[in-house]
Amino acid sequence: METKPTEISSSKMFEGYNKRYKHFSPTLGCSMTFHVYFPPSPSPSHKFPVLYWLSGLTCSDENFIIKSGAQRAASAEGVALIAPDTSPRGLNVEGEADSWDFGVGAGFYLNAMQEKWKNWRMYDYVVKELPKFLSENFPQLDTSKASISGHSMGGHGALTIYLKNVDKYKSVSAFAPIVNPMNCPWGQKAFTNYLGNEKAAWEEYDATHLISKFHNVSATILIDQGQDDKFLHDQLLPHKFEEACRSVNAPLLLRLQPGYDHSYFFISTFIDDHIRHHAQALKL
Repeated sequence: METKPTEISSSKMFEGYNKRYKHFSPTLGCSMTFHVYFPPSPSPSHKFPVLYWLSGLTCSDENFIIKSGAQRAASAEGVALIAPDTSPRGLNVEGEADSWDFGVGAGFYLNAMQEKWKNWRMYDYVVKELPKFLSENFPQLDTSKASISGHSMGGHGALTIYLKNVDKYKSVSAFAPIVNPMNCPWGQKAFTNYLGNEKAAWEEYDATHLISKFHNVSATILIDQGQDDKFLHDQLLPHKFEEACRSVNAPLLLRLQPGYDHSYFFISTFIDDHIRHHAQALKL
């Protein structure tokens, strides 16, 4: 089992480097890949704060690194980008690849409670295993200074992980997040299969529910949502989260962006604002 990271690829970008690694994950029981963007270092002993990016349905650790253009701002701000994969892979669980919105590429950043999907523990992988693995293997990363962001299913992951771990992250942001999965088809399908029918278990992974319990957030929650996103009204439901934030006075900046869809064209347009949002919180 490869307990150390194996470097798969390296590409220079904005004076820093995109590097892809492979390692064995005890949490997930399979080999996993992840990307790190290392900004240019001012000195050999310099340590970078980290921004975790959680990707959406069907994505891997590659989409954000290839498509978002986030490296330009990350290089300028001196923030390392960490992009994990979206689910375990290669386990060959029956039905894992039958649909695009469940199983492989659709881990929903939770710890599954149903025996069949017991390896689907992306919550523990992102919150516990990966930060520890990074700090043990990359001395140039300061994982004690971390923020988290993501898109769609990954926006759901970022918000729920942040709200349950405000001591671990300085800030959160999201693009077109699934903020109320208990009340949308994607979430209901995933939660039924991963968690079972007990609604109390679902509530632990629903940002709109969690904000009522964990509203002592240190930085404004930043959300960008395209108004021409075809998933806006049946799957994403940002106004539900907005109402929940308002009822507990949680600081939320929800920006509805006219004409933008659900794609990386939308993400790349506004990613610099998000990088700066996190850089500001990480440098306090």
